[in-house]
Amino acid sequence: MIDLGLTALPRSRDTAWLFPGQGAQFVGMGRDLYEAEPAAREVFDAADAALEFPLSRLCFEGPESDLTQTVNTQPALVTHALAAVAAAVARGALREAPAYVAGHSLGEYAALIAAGAVGFEDGVRLVRERGRLMQVACDAEPGTMAAVLGLEPEPLRAICAEHRAALCNVNAPGNITIGGTTSAVAAASEAATAAGASRVVPLTVSGAFHTPLMQSAADGMRRVLAGVRFRAPAPPVISNVTAQPIERGEHLADELVAQITSPVMWADSVRAMIDGGIRSVVEFGPGRVLTGLVRRIDRATAIRNIGVLEDLAMEEARG
Repeated sequence: MIDLGLTALPRSRDTAWLFPGQGAQFVGMGRDLYEAEPAAREVFDAADAALEFPLSRLCFEGPESDLTQTVNTQPALVTHALAAVAAAVARGALREAPAYVAGHSLGEYAALIAAGAVGFEDGVRLVRERGRLMQVACDAEPGTMAAVLGLEPEPLRAICAEHRAALCNVNAPGNITIGGTTSAVAAASEAATAAGASRVVPLTVSGAFHTPLMQSAADGMRRVLAGVRFRAPAPPVISNVTAQPIERGEHLADELVAQITSPVMWADSVRAMIDGGIRSVVEFGPGRVLTGLVRRIDRATAIRNIGVLEDLAMEEARG
């Protein structure tokens, strides 16, 4: 059983930990942490054993075509993020547990593991099954997504309703993704441009995540999660669906089912944490997407990233 070492740390009052979603992955992710830090190696090795295939080798060596398959990407991202947590705690680079945790989409699973709501091995198996079910849903109900810049949620929500599309991710002011069938997204994109969007960018994705087209995946996860007993997350996890803290374990299965077909309310989640006293955030895992979004939401919030060995060295130097 993986122990991230958080229970031995005092709790911060003003720092949150963030975990990214799909799209941040790259071939080579986590290799430097694995080679340099035994605590990170233990996390990757545990994932390999739990999933009964060499996920670590796929992260380190690819091929990219396999790493970007949803069924592989999702456990890979969770494993890398938690290996970064384990390495940072083991090296003393982080000396306090967070006041809140939050994850974007599949990152919510990494947040729940970090908060002790579910064990790492069970969590990584759950997220791989989530990825499998979502890929099946994508194949059965083809769809796509687009990033809409320069419009706020309510007018865009109305546009989507008119054209049978849906909001997928409300990431930051003027930064929203929409999804649905190819024809629905094309029509909504055209209407968004006419309504004053500064830019609409089609996304290269395998499906319309966080829309009703994912309903079969949500149904599948409901059956899977019925057999899981979650512990109360400590610290609280901020819900993707409601952008409010979840503090009771019995609420988590419903949350993880709902987030598959509901928009990720990331901007509201960040604001909720700031309203709760958060003044700094640390993003774990590959990329810097979430800290970039935090900067757009509230420039006064301090941001840090821990995803590669160089980040750990910088944290250690900070003392």
